[in-house]
Amino acid sequence: MLKEILKRGAASFAISAVCGLVVNLVIDLVVNAAGVQTEGGFISMSPEFRKLFATPVMAAYINVLLYGLIGATFSGMSFIFECPKIGYIVQSLIYFVSTAAVWIIVTILLWHLHRYPQALIATIAGYGVTYIIMGIATYKRLKSDINEINSVLDISEN
Repeated sequence: MLKEILKRGAASFAISAVCGLVVNLVIDLVVNAAGVQTEGGFISMSPEFRKLFATPVMAAYINVLLYGLIGATFSGMSFIFECPKIGYIVQSLIYFVSTAAVWIIVTILLWHLHRYPQALIATIAGYGVTYIIMGIATYKRLKSDINEINSVLDISEN
């Protein structure tokens, strides 16, 4: 099981890192092609984040690694849904808290949301609402699958 969790985490790390890199590249290309004038050119990272590192290139590398960390956490923590002795609601709460902790820490570091309380609250609320919608959709799908399995079992038992 641990080997599978690590495989999933590594794959999601790579996918998230590449997707983050591509998104940042597209944003940078579009903004710079549009002729937006900024000192030193536009880079899709907060100035506060860039100041944490000796060079913008190092900041960009760390930025990509942090995107990967988010993906690895989301994928790696999905093992909680494979624990049969824990109910779905508890599994969902554990998954939500663990992924939100990593996601919020990374986004605060990248975007410095702690300096903008309304943006921080809106971001956390958006994450929470999105997770609730996903949780409800997943629950309905699981319930439908269970009902379908039960109906097949009822037919085969008769």
